[in-house]
Amino acid sequence: MIDLDEVREKLRQEVYDPEIGINVVDLGLIYDIAEPEEGLLHIRMTMTTPGCPAHDTLAEAVEWAAAQVFGVADVRVEVVWDPPWSPAMMSEAARAQLGW
Repeated sequence: MIDLDEVREKLRQEVYDPEIGINVVDLGLIYDIAEPEEGLLHIRMTMTTPGCPAHDTLAEAVEWAAAQVFGVADVRVEVVWDPPWSPAMMSEAARAQLGW
């Protein structure tokens, strides 16, 4: 069984939005992390905007970072647009970094 908290922490440490400079977890881009079957990780995430120029880069970085966690054999990243991202999804730490 994959430690999903470890996956979330790996994403927090390794994957940053290149325009904003905040990790994808604190930015609120990671909607769900699940292990539907042993070794398979399914990550639902979004982008700050549908036209995000870093779309492919961020999704690939999430896939790579998650694959580094013990027990992960395969990672599937699904980019979704519902619910749409909003600044309210950011953590307090992210808001503080941005001075909000």
